Amino acid sequence: MFLVDSHCHLDGLDYQTLHKNVDDVLAKAAARDVKFCLAVATTLPGYRSMRELVGTRDNVVFSCGVHPLNQDEPWEVETLRALAAEEGVVAMGETGLDYFYTPETKAQQQSSFRDHIRIGRELNKPVIVHTRDARADTLAILREEKVTDCGGVLHCFTEDRETAGKLLDMGFYISFSGIVTFVTPSSCVMRRATCRWIACWLKPIRRTWRRSPTAAKRTSRRWSVTLPSIWRY
Repeated sequence: MFLVDSHCHLDGLDYQTLHKNVDDVLAKAAARDVKFCLAVATTLPGYRSMRELVGTRDNVVFSCGVHPLNQDEPWEVETLRALAAEEGVVAMGETGLDYFYTPETKAQQQSSFRDHIRIGRELNKPVIVHTRDARADTLAILREEKVTDCGGVLHCFTEDRETAGKLLDMGFYISFSGIVTFVTPSSCVMRRATCRWIACWLKPIRRTWRRSPTAAKRTSRRWSVTLPSIWRY
C-alpha cells in the first residue's frame, strides 16, 4: 500500500537549502510511502520549465494549465490545447476562479476556466480546480460546461458540506490540504477525499505557509482514523 501525491509543485520547492534536486525530493517522498506524484502547472511557461526540470519518470505525471491568479499574462488557448495533449499530461490545470485576490480579472478567469474544461472534455482529462470567494460561479461553470464528461478535483477544499455534496453529485473528488486541521466547515467533510503529502504548502494547524511531510499523519489524527483509512480514501 502506498500514497499518491495528487497535487504538488515540484518546480516550487527549495533546491538551495532543503533539497538537492528532484531525485532527492522523490526519494524523501518514497521513504514516507509516497511513490507517485502529479506535478501541477500554474502557467504555460512554468509547465515547460517543470517538464525540463523533472524530465521523464515512471513515478511523475503532469497537469497543464493557467492558474486563475495568473490571468494577467496573455496566453493562447491553442497553445494550452497542444501542451495538454503531450505525453505524460494527465490533467488540466490548475484552473478555476479566485475573486479574493484578483477580482479585477474575473472575466478572464471565467473564460480561462471554461477553456480548460472544454479542452479537458476534448482530451478526456480531468480538471484541477482552485476556487476562493467564487463558490456560486465555480459550481455554475462546472455545470454549464458539462464537467461530468471529464471529471476533476476541487483542490484545497475550504467550502461547506452543501458545496461538497454538489461537487460529489458531479462526480468530483475533493482534496484537503493542511486546512483540514483548522476549525472550518471543510474540516467536517471527509467523504471521497484525497490527501496531499510531501509538497503540501499549507502546514497542519494554523501557523505558517510551510511545506509539511506529515500531512497524512496529521489528517488521520484530526479525523481520529488510522493511516490505512486515509489510504483507502
